[in-house]
Amino acid sequence: MKMDLLIHNVRVCDDQPLMDIGIKDSKIAAIEKGIEASAVQSIDAGGRAVIPGLIEPHLHLDKAMLHRRLPASLGTLDEAIRVTGILKSKQEREDVLDRSRRVLDMAVQNGTVAIRAHPDVDLIQGLIGVETLLQLREEYKHLLDLQIVAFPQEGILKSEGTYNLMETAMGMGADVVGGCPYNELSWDDARRHIDMVFDMAQKHDAHVDMHADFSDEPTDQRFACAAYIAQKAIDTGYQGRVSLGHVTSLGALPPEELKPIMDLLYEADISIVTLPATDLYLGGRKDDKNQRRGLTPVRALHNAGVNVAYSSNNVRNAFTPFGKADMLVIGNMLAHVIQFGTPEDQATVLDMGTKNGARAIGIARDYGIDVGKQADLVILDTYQVADALLDIPSRSWVIKRGKITVVTHHSCDIHRRGL
Repeated sequence: MKMDLLIHNVRVCDDQPLMDIGIKDSKIAAIEKGIEASAVQSIDAGGRAVIPGLIEPHLHLDKAMLHRRLPASLGTLDEAIRVTGILKSKQEREDVLDRSRRVLDMAVQNGTVAIRAHPDVDLIQGLIGVETLLQLREEYKHLLDLQIVAFPQEGILKSEGTYNLMETAMGMGADVVGGCPYNELSWDDARRHIDMVFDMAQKHDAHVDMHADFSDEPTDQRFACAAYIAQKAIDTGYQGRVSLGHVTSLGALPPEELKPIMDLLYEADISIVTLPATDLYLGGRKDDKNQRRGLTPVRALHNAGVNVAYSSNNVRNAFTPFGKADMLVIGNMLAHVIQFGTPEDQATVLDMGTKNGARAIGIARDYGIDVGKQADLVILDTYQVADALLDIPSRSWVIKRGKITVVTHHSCDIHRRGL
């Protein structure tokens, strides 16, 4: 068989010999030692490590790169929403496209092959976030897969007319129904918000992805929705089709209160997407001693069998004034904060940025380094898979659907010569 692309001498697993990977018709056709086949194109990886393409399951493009336009001074969630609301009211299509492209270009260069983006759908900026992403989804289709969430940042019941805008967004081509129940005015409205999100998702046979429980404490029921959402997913047959971002208030619960919620999340097969860059920056702001890390309880959730992924969330705005859409940087940060330092734990964090993220956005079936899977791969400029989060190496080659999309300088060649 003639391959479209043949990768020689690549490290797939650290405890196995170097392998060759043959790619045909955008799929992995073979993973073997010394593949004897001709190919249209070939790569000699020189012993470098390969991982599945990185996945960003929760990213805001329409609000990215706004950090210098109206800087936030308090660093709180309320201030970030207020400041961003002011800037959203001034959104212009070409500016949104330009800032979004800057982040997408970073992501592609850093080995990201799929993004679930959450553009705001509200009465402030209307549908400009969805409209620009529809254009960018087509523009970047050869470089990455882009899912679009109809995200009601300002609430649904609190902001009359938003539900109709979300319906319009879904009709235009958005893929996922979003939610933000904590931005309603009461617990009753938060529950109704969740119910409406599931109603719309069922109508469009779409996945659900909500921002939920984004608080240091679960004392306000609006920030303690996880159990209600999980039960709703079970009751509607939506197991495996719901993701929740943030969910930081779970970290404040004692083990005996946390366990039944985690059991429900596991039963509902809900993915939890932790967003460490944002949650660390905004969390624990009122603590004047022993300041909290402000993350969802990643270790407890992982040990309970819940699918945990991570993502950048925001890039350079009031919610997160840093970032360059690099999942290995975020993974390294996360590993530090949740104290996942053993080799096994580091491998778990890398999984969270790859296969767990794929599961969170519903693409796991065709994802991974196995024969028959879509050829979305990143060859790292390091020589052990286990060193991915340690080295945060250059992405030597990025491959999307069997096509090389990124080639970068191989700095490790210098180090290996002892220079």
